[in-house]
Amino acid sequence: MRILLVEDNDTLADGLSAILRGSGYAVDTVSDGLSAEAAAAAQNFDLIILDLNLPEMDGLDVLRSIRARQNQAAVMILTARGAPEERVRGLDLGADDYLTKPFEISELEARIRVLLRRQAGLRTSRVEFGALTFDLTSRSFTAAGRPIDIPARELGLLELLFLRAGKVVSKDTIIDSLTGFDEDLSANAIEQYVSRLRKRLQSHGLTIRTARGIGYYLDLVAAEG
Repeated sequence: MRILLVEDNDTLADGLSAILRGSGYAVDTVSDGLSAEAAAAAQNFDLIILDLNLPEMDGLDVLRSIRARQNQAAVMILTARGAPEERVRGLDLGADDYLTKPFEISELEARIRVLLRRQAGLRTSRVEFGALTFDLTSRSFTAAGRPIDIPARELGLLELLFLRAGKVVSKDTIIDSLTGFDEDLSANAIEQYVSRLRKRLQSHGLTIRTARGIGYYLDLVAAEG
């Protein structure tokens, strides 16, 4: 899942981005309103965490611009401006959530999980496909109740495919979802991650199939006989 963090306080931005990356999210950060508007127009994000007191362009104007472009990314306003009229205005302009500073990291992370779950069209934090269960709260996979140990980048790929099981996910979408502005992930690297995941999934009756020239999708392995 890819997140755009819009925050002009460098210390807070660095701290939040480190925490979110540690949870397995791809995070891009910008520090002013114009850069936020440009980033949202140029890339597809699952979630935009938006401060309001920004240089160059106020956060509410950024939000207005994002929604005017029919951008469907979830937007969480994260700001010191906590007056009721500010909350109402932000929500009316299209924000999905509004959290005031100071805040607890645990609450922020919980709200992020709710928004990303909503973006994926899910009402529950546990998703099952075949023999695997994915817990969006802990971002972990289990089989028959036993945890499956998966490296972070492969975990991100499996999460992306799992939440769209049976549907083709393009290589471009995979790259966009797993990398930030300052990262580089080639199509060959994606193929390597897919190959490793296929081996991990074999014993659980799942596989990753290739839609040639398009991308990949998660599927059940047909039972023999």
